Amino acid sequence: MDLDECRRRLRPLLRPATVCFVISDGAILLGLKKRGLGEGLWNGPGGKVEDGESIELAAIRETQEEMCIVPRNLRATAVLDFYFPDVPMDLGWNQRAHIFMASEYEGKPVETDEMAPKWFPLDKIPFDRMWEDDEYWLPAMLKGNFVNAEFVFDANQRMGEYAVRLD
Repeated sequence: MDLDECRRRLRPLLRPATVCFVISDGAILLGLKKRGLGEGLWNGPGGKVEDGESIELAAIRETQEEMCIVPRNLRATAVLDFYFPDVPMDLGWNQRAHIFMASEYEGKPVETDEMAPKWFPLDKIPFDRMWEDDEYWLPAMLKGNFVNAEFVFDANQRMGEYAVRLD
């Protein structure tokens, strides 16, 4: 299914999700995903928004659950639509991810059942061990752009068609 078809058929069904990137002292805090979607890849903490929960509170909760820190002064930095047309809908992989950045946090990053945290210098982000889409939007976000993007992935989590817009 191409991007236009995904927009028509899957956009109304996207599940709201969050990702939070903590940036401090010229480094970005990433977590090695230990299970589930994206297992074995570096990413920011995040996940689904629970019923009745705001998107910002979901980002804080997920960061706290996955890395044992509380991000402060979140700033919305991107909205990314992820389409997996070859994956059964009930798995919930089709999602609209609301991306946040925080430069302050409370606590110390700790490994959990979900993620193993590690700081990376901003000039040494491990794009070769992250989702393929990250290199197309994350650098622009780090430069201060608000990013709107859409990505189509196959059942093997390989990226196909995409569109990135900077605001």
